[in-house]
Amino acid sequence: MLFDAIILGIVQGLTEFLPISSSAHLRIIGEFLPSAVDPGATFTAITQLGTELAVLVYFWKKIVRIIGRWFGSLTGRVPRNDPDARMGWIVIIGTIPIGILGFLFQDVIRDTFRNLWLVAIVLIVFGLILGAADALGRRTRNEQDLTYPHGLALGLAQSLALIPGVSRSGATTTMGLALGYTRPVAAEVAFLLAVPAVFGSGVYELYHSIKEPGSSVFSGAETAVATVIAFVVGLAVIAFLMQYLKRGSFLPFVIYRVVLGIVLIILLSLGVLQAY
Repeated sequence: MLFDAIILGIVQGLTEFLPISSSAHLRIIGEFLPSAVDPGATFTAITQLGTELAVLVYFWKKIVRIIGRWFGSLTGRVPRNDPDARMGWIVIIGTIPIGILGFLFQDVIRDTFRNLWLVAIVLIVFGLILGAADALGRRTRNEQDLTYPHGLALGLAQSLALIPGVSRSGATTTMGLALGYTRPVAAEVAFLLAVPAVFGSGVYELYHSIKEPGSSVFSGAETAVATVIAFVVGLAVIAFLMQYLKRGSFLPFVIYRVVLGIVLIILLSLGVLQAY
Protein backbone atom coordinates (compact mmCIF):
# COMPACT_ATOMS: atom_id res chain seq x y z
CA MET A 1 0.00 0.00 0.00
CA LEU A 2 3.00 2.32 0.41
CA PHE A 3 3.47 2.46 -3.36
CA ASP A 4 -0.18 3.44 -3.78
CA ALA A 5 0.16 6.14 -1.11
CA ILE A 6 3.23 7.61 -2.84
CA ILE A 7 1.46 7.76 -6.20
CA LEU A 8 -1.62 9.35 -4.64
CA GLY A 9 0.57 11.89 -2.81
CA ILE A 10 2.09 12.92 -6.14
CA VAL A 11 -1.39 13.15 -7.69
CA GLN A 12 -2.65 15.26 -4.79
CA GLY A 13 0.25 17.68 -5.15
CA LEU A 14 -0.13 17.91 -8.93
CA THR A 15 -3.89 18.47 -8.99
CA GLU A 16 -4.81 20.41 -5.83
CA PHE A 17 -4.05 23.84 -7.26
CA LEU A 18 -4.85 23.21 -10.90
CA PRO A 19 -8.58 23.68 -11.62
CA ILE A 20 -9.09 19.99 -12.39
CA SER A 21 -10.13 18.61 -8.95
CA SER A 22 -7.65 16.70 -6.82
CA SER A 23 -10.40 14.71 -5.07
CA ALA A 24 -11.71 13.50 -8.44
CA HIS A 25 -8.25 12.38 -9.52
CA LEU A 26 -7.58 10.58 -6.24
CA ARG A 27 -10.96 8.87 -6.58
CA ILE A 28 -10.30 7.79 -10.20
CA ILE A 29 -6.62 6.88 -10.00
CA GLY A 30 -7.18 4.89 -6.82
CA GLU A 31 -9.19 2.41 -8.90
CA PHE A 32 -6.22 1.75 -11.21
CA LEU A 33 -3.57 1.21 -8.53
CA PRO A 34 -2.64 -2.28 -7.25
CA SER A 35 -4.98 -1.93 -4.26
CA ALA A 36 -7.83 -0.85 -6.61
CA VAL A 37 -9.75 0.99 -3.88
CA ASP A 38 -11.22 4.43 -3.31
CA PRO A 39 -8.66 6.24 -1.08
CA GLY A 40 -11.61 7.77 0.76
CA ALA A 41 -12.51 11.24 2.00
CA THR A 42 -10.36 10.87 5.13
CA PHE A 43 -7.14 10.17 3.20
CA THR A 44 -7.98 12.97 0.76
CA ALA A 45 -8.57 15.56 3.49
CA ILE A 46 -5.40 14.64 5.42
CA THR A 47 -3.12 14.75 2.37
CA GLN A 48 -4.58 18.17 1.56
CA LEU A 49 -2.85 19.38 4.73
CA GLY A 50 0.40 18.92 2.81
CA THR A 51 -0.71 21.01 -0.14
CA GLU A 52 -2.12 23.74 2.11
CA LEU A 53 1.19 23.84 3.97
CA ALA A 54 2.68 24.60 0.55
CA VAL A 55 0.32 27.59 0.32
CA LEU A 56 1.54 28.82 3.72
CA VAL A 57 5.16 28.54 2.61
CA TYR A 58 4.66 30.18 -0.80
CA PHE A 59 2.50 33.06 0.48
CA TRP A 60 4.11 33.25 3.95
CA LYS A 61 4.98 36.95 3.90
CA LYS A 62 1.56 37.89 2.54
CA ILE A 63 -0.31 35.71 5.04
CA VAL A 64 1.67 37.08 7.99
CA ARG A 65 0.97 40.63 6.78
CA ILE A 66 -2.74 39.93 6.38
CA ILE A 67 -3.00 38.45 9.89
CA GLY A 68 -1.02 41.33 11.40
CA ARG A 69 -3.06 44.02 9.64
CA TRP A 70 -6.33 42.24 10.48
CA PHE A 71 -5.52 42.18 14.19
CA GLY A 72 -4.36 45.79 13.90
CA SER A 73 -7.73 46.80 12.47
CA LEU A 74 -9.44 45.34 15.55
CA THR A 75 -7.49 47.64 17.86
CA GLY A 76 -7.66 50.70 15.64
CA ARG A 77 -3.95 50.73 14.77
CA VAL A 78 -4.84 49.90 11.15
CA PRO A 79 -7.73 51.48 9.20
CA ARG A 80 -10.75 49.23 8.77
CA ASN A 81 -10.60 49.74 4.99
CA ASP A 82 -6.96 48.61 4.76
CA PRO A 83 -6.71 46.07 1.86
CA ASP A 84 -4.89 43.46 3.94
CA ALA A 85 -7.29 43.82 6.88
CA ARG A 86 -10.19 43.51 4.45
CA MET A 87 -8.62 40.38 2.96
CA GLY A 88 -8.53 38.89 6.45
CA TRP A 89 -12.27 39.48 6.84
CA ILE A 90 -12.94 38.13 3.34
CA VAL A 91 -11.12 34.88 4.15
CA ILE A 92 -13.20 34.55 7.34
CA ILE A 93 -16.48 35.31 5.54
CA GLY A 94 -15.60 33.03 2.64
CA THR A 95 -14.81 30.13 4.98
CA ILE A 96 -18.20 30.13 6.72
CA PRO A 97 -20.28 28.46 3.92
CA ILE A 98 -17.96 25.49 3.37
CA GLY A 99 -17.46 25.07 7.11
CA ILE A 100 -21.20 24.82 7.77
CA LEU A 101 -22.03 22.67 4.73
CA GLY A 102 -19.01 20.41 5.23
CA PHE A 103 -20.07 19.69 8.82
CA LEU A 104 -23.76 19.18 8.05
CA PHE A 105 -23.25 16.92 5.04
CA GLN A 106 -20.10 15.02 6.02
CA ASP A 107 -21.75 11.60 5.62
CA VAL A 108 -23.01 12.47 2.12
CA ILE A 109 -19.55 13.81 1.21
CA ARG A 110 -17.89 10.58 2.36
CA ASP A 111 -20.29 8.31 0.48
CA THR A 112 -22.88 9.64 -2.02
CA PHE A 113 -20.72 12.38 -3.55
CA ARG A 114 -17.98 9.86 -4.42
CA ASN A 115 -20.14 8.27 -7.14
CA LEU A 116 -18.00 8.24 -10.29
CA TRP A 117 -21.00 9.06 -12.51
CA LEU A 118 -21.44 12.26 -10.51
CA VAL A 119 -17.70 12.97 -10.69
CA ALA A 120 -17.71 12.58 -14.49
CA ILE A 121 -20.69 14.89 -15.01
CA VAL A 122 -19.33 17.50 -12.62
CA LEU A 123 -15.92 17.47 -14.34
CA ILE A 124 -17.55 18.32 -17.67
CA VAL A 125 -20.15 20.82 -16.47
CA PHE A 126 -17.86 22.85 -14.23
CA GLY A 127 -15.10 22.68 -16.83
CA LEU A 128 -17.42 24.38 -19.32
CA ILE A 129 -18.46 26.96 -16.70
CA LEU A 130 -14.78 27.71 -16.02
CA GLY A 131 -14.19 28.11 -19.76
CA ALA A 132 -17.11 30.52 -20.10
CA ALA A 133 -15.99 32.61 -17.11
CA ASP A 134 -12.43 32.74 -18.42
CA ALA A 135 -13.53 33.77 -21.92
CA LEU A 136 -16.24 36.26 -20.94
CA GLY A 137 -14.87 37.72 -17.69
CA ARG A 138 -13.71 41.33 -17.89
CA ARG A 139 -10.49 40.60 -15.94
CA THR A 140 -10.07 44.25 -14.92
CA ARG A 141 -10.40 44.04 -11.13
CA ASN A 142 -7.46 43.62 -8.77
CA GLU A 143 -7.12 42.67 -5.11
CA GLN A 144 -7.91 46.23 -3.99
CA ASP A 145 -11.38 45.85 -5.55
CA LEU A 146 -12.40 42.92 -3.32
CA THR A 147 -15.58 43.53 -1.32
CA TYR A 148 -17.33 41.60 1.44
CA PRO A 149 -20.22 40.52 -0.83
CA HIS A 150 -17.62 39.23 -3.28
CA GLY A 151 -15.98 37.35 -0.40
CA LEU A 152 -19.27 35.64 0.40
CA ALA A 153 -19.82 34.78 -3.27
CA LEU A 154 -16.32 33.29 -3.47
CA GLY A 155 -17.00 31.33 -0.29
CA LEU A 156 -20.24 29.90 -1.69
CA ALA A 157 -18.36 28.88 -4.83
CA GLN A 158 -15.67 27.21 -2.73
CA SER A 159 -18.31 25.16 -0.91
CA LEU A 160 -19.20 23.47 -4.21
CA ALA A 161 -15.80 21.75 -3.98
CA LEU A 162 -17.32 19.42 -1.39
CA ILE A 163 -18.42 17.49 -4.50
CA PRO A 164 -15.46 15.60 -6.04
CA GLY A 165 -14.92 16.83 -9.58
CA VAL A 166 -15.71 20.49 -8.94
CA SER A 167 -12.21 21.58 -7.82
CA ARG A 168 -11.80 23.96 -4.90
CA SER A 169 -9.41 26.27 -6.73
CA GLY A 170 -11.41 25.89 -9.95
CA ALA A 171 -14.77 26.84 -8.41
CA THR A 172 -13.40 29.84 -6.51
CA THR A 173 -11.31 31.00 -9.46
CA THR A 174 -14.34 30.67 -11.76
CA MET A 175 -16.36 32.92 -9.45
CA GLY A 176 -13.46 35.38 -9.31
CA LEU A 177 -13.29 35.53 -13.10
CA ALA A 178 -17.08 35.94 -13.32
CA LEU A 179 -16.81 38.87 -10.91
CA GLY A 180 -14.27 40.50 -13.21
CA TYR A 181 -10.96 39.80 -11.44
CA THR A 182 -7.72 39.08 -13.29
CA ARG A 183 -6.58 35.45 -13.53
CA PRO A 184 -3.62 35.77 -11.09
CA VAL A 185 -5.76 37.60 -8.51
CA ALA A 186 -8.64 35.11 -8.82
CA ALA A 187 -6.21 32.19 -8.36
CA GLU A 188 -4.35 33.79 -5.44
CA VAL A 189 -7.57 34.60 -3.59
CA ALA A 190 -8.74 31.02 -4.20
CA PHE A 191 -5.54 29.66 -2.61
CA LEU A 192 -5.76 31.98 0.42
CA LEU A 193 -9.47 31.32 0.90
CA ALA A 194 -8.88 27.57 1.00
CA VAL A 195 -6.35 27.62 3.86
CA PRO A 196 -8.74 27.73 6.88
CA ALA A 197 -11.27 25.36 5.31
CA VAL A 198 -8.74 22.75 4.26
CA PHE A 199 -6.79 22.86 7.52
CA GLY A 200 -10.05 22.60 9.45
CA SER A 201 -11.20 19.63 7.38
CA GLY A 202 -7.79 17.97 7.47
CA VAL A 203 -7.37 18.31 11.23
CA TYR A 204 -10.92 17.01 11.79
CA GLU A 205 -10.32 13.98 9.58
CA LEU A 206 -6.92 13.40 11.21
CA TYR A 207 -8.63 13.34 14.61
CA HIS A 208 -11.31 11.04 13.18
CA SER A 209 -8.68 8.63 11.79
CA ILE A 210 -6.85 8.50 15.16
CA LYS A 211 -10.08 7.98 17.07
CA GLU A 212 -11.28 5.34 14.58
CA PRO A 213 -8.12 3.71 13.10
CA GLY A 214 -10.08 1.69 10.52
CA SER A 215 -11.69 4.75 8.93
CA SER A 216 -8.96 5.02 6.27
CA VAL A 217 -7.70 2.36 3.88
CA PHE A 218 -4.13 3.57 4.45
CA SER A 219 -2.08 3.39 7.63
CA GLY A 220 -0.96 6.50 9.47
CA ALA A 221 2.61 6.13 8.18
CA GLU A 222 1.46 5.72 4.57
CA THR A 223 -0.81 8.75 4.82
CA ALA A 224 2.04 10.78 6.35
CA VAL A 225 4.35 9.87 3.43
CA ALA A 226 1.66 10.89 0.93
CA THR A 227 1.13 14.18 2.77
CA VAL A 228 4.83 15.09 2.68
CA ILE A 229 5.04 14.27 -1.03
CA ALA A 230 1.90 16.34 -1.68
CA PHE A 231 3.57 19.31 0.04
CA VAL A 232 6.73 19.17 -2.08
CA VAL A 233 4.92 18.65 -5.38
CA GLY A 234 2.22 21.19 -4.48
CA LEU A 235 4.79 23.91 -3.79
CA ALA A 236 6.26 23.45 -7.28
CA VAL A 237 2.79 23.52 -8.87
CA ILE A 238 1.85 26.79 -7.14
CA ALA A 239 5.03 28.45 -8.42
CA PHE A 240 4.32 27.19 -11.94
CA LEU A 241 0.65 28.21 -11.98
CA MET A 242 1.20 31.74 -10.66
CA GLN A 243 3.74 32.34 -13.41
CA TYR A 244 1.62 30.68 -16.09
CA LEU A 245 -1.49 32.74 -15.33
CA LYS A 246 0.35 36.00 -16.00
CA ARG A 247 0.07 35.16 -19.70
CA GLY A 248 -1.81 31.89 -20.14
CA SER A 249 -5.53 31.08 -20.02
CA PHE A 250 -7.52 28.29 -18.38
CA LEU A 251 -8.43 26.74 -21.75
CA PRO A 252 -6.02 23.76 -21.48
CA PHE A 253 -7.56 22.84 -18.12
CA VAL A 254 -11.08 23.18 -19.53
CA ILE A 255 -10.26 20.82 -22.40
CA TYR A 256 -8.61 18.37 -20.01
CA ARG A 257 -11.63 18.33 -17.68
CA VAL A 258 -14.09 17.70 -20.50
CA VAL A 259 -11.98 14.93 -22.06
CA LEU A 260 -11.43 13.26 -18.67
CA GLY A 261 -15.15 13.41 -17.93
CA ILE A 262 -16.02 11.84 -21.28
CA VAL A 263 -13.41 9.08 -20.85
CA LEU A 264 -14.74 8.38 -17.37
CA ILE A 265 -18.31 8.06 -18.69
CA ILE A 266 -17.11 5.61 -21.37
CA LEU A 267 -15.23 3.48 -18.80
CA LEU A 268 -18.27 3.42 -16.52
CA SER A 269 -20.57 2.51 -19.42
CA LEU A 270 -18.30 -0.37 -20.47
CA GLY A 271 -18.10 -1.69 -16.92
CA VAL A 272 -14.35 -1.09 -16.65
CA LEU A 273 -15.06 1.06 -13.60
CA GLN A 274 -17.84 0.86 -11.05
CA ALA A 275 -19.63 3.92 -9.69
CA TYR A 276 -18.62 3.05 -6.10
